Amino acid sequence: MAKKGLIVVDMLKDFIEEKGALFCGDECRKIIPFVVDTIEDMRNEGAAIIFLGDCHDKDDKEFALFPPHCIVDTEGAELIDDLKVVPGEYYIKKRRYSGFYDTDLDEVLASERVDHVYLAGVCTSICVMETVADLRNRDYPTFVFRRGVADFDQEAHNFALERMERILGATILD
Repeated sequence: MAKKGLIVVDMLKDFIEEKGALFCGDECRKIIPFVVDTIEDMRNEGAAIIFLGDCHDKDDKEFALFPPHCIVDTEGAELIDDLKVVPGEYYIKKRRYSGFYDTDLDEVLASERVDHVYLAGVCTSICVMETVADLRNRDYPTFVFRRGVADFDQEAHNFALERMERILGATILD
């Protein structure tokens, strides 16, 4: 039987809360109820639940492109209060856009025997899309919940959804 994995990308206080260091806007807040419900549904189906969390040192080179955010051991680097990691689930800290770069995501997916992956989270055009690209490069059938992803830039969000579908072969679920 096929085993699902759900990757929840960067649903962190610095991105989702209005006071966050890199608040992504109201569009990102609107997906919270869908993401909460999707996690619960996936838990009930026995899917592997994997949270990815941006986590940077104070002098990270990414801050040449974006303002400092999700700094190690700060409140902004924490999951939003609506989400909780329960025993048996994973929280993987990442330093770059893709959830695979210098993390153990490969090993987690293999140990859980995940054979197809669903994604939700932020930002569609950055960390979601880069993680999808690396999933597809590893030949995972990949599904993105349109109602479960958002971006601070609506044009980039739309482009990312189209690219993930047309170029990366992900299925975009309505």
